Amino acid sequence: MELTTDAFQDQGRIPDRYVMRGAGGENVSIPLKWTDPPDGTESFALTMVDPHPVANNWVHWMVINIPKDVRELKEGASGSYMPPRSVELMNSFGKPGYGGPQPPAGSGEHPYVVTIYALKEENVDPGESPSLSDFLSRIEGKIVDQATVTGVFEK
Repeated sequence: MELTTDAFQDQGRIPDRYVMRGAGGENVSIPLKWTDPPDGTESFALTMVDPHPVANNWVHWMVINIPKDVRELKEGASGSYMPPRSVELMNSFGKPGYGGPQPPAGSGEHPYVVTIYALKEENVDPGESPSLSDFLSRIEGKIVDQATVTGVFEK
């Protein structure tokens, strides 16, 4: 399986359009495409996490129950036109859906790791406002493959 975005190259700088307004952006969710999910895939889940030590795995986007026939999320899909049945969960900003990069000034370059998970179950109950660890434990044992793309941003 492969995950790509037309917004930036893997390990490339995330354009301002996709960062939070407080960091000079428009907070538009990034476009994503994935290919070649393995046989047995029944749905997809998605995370976008900042693992920088200052951010401590800050969640920027978590989505679950993306239908198995979906292969992309268009630019700006979050909160507007997500695939049917998919559920955008709470991010670390305290809001459902996408919250773009906004690293603290002076903390250096932050990586933003986007991961698509191919799951062998069609519908996974995310629970009530799950944390990242709750989310990952809910999909544990259901993952048949995963792929990542990473963008970087510094304020």
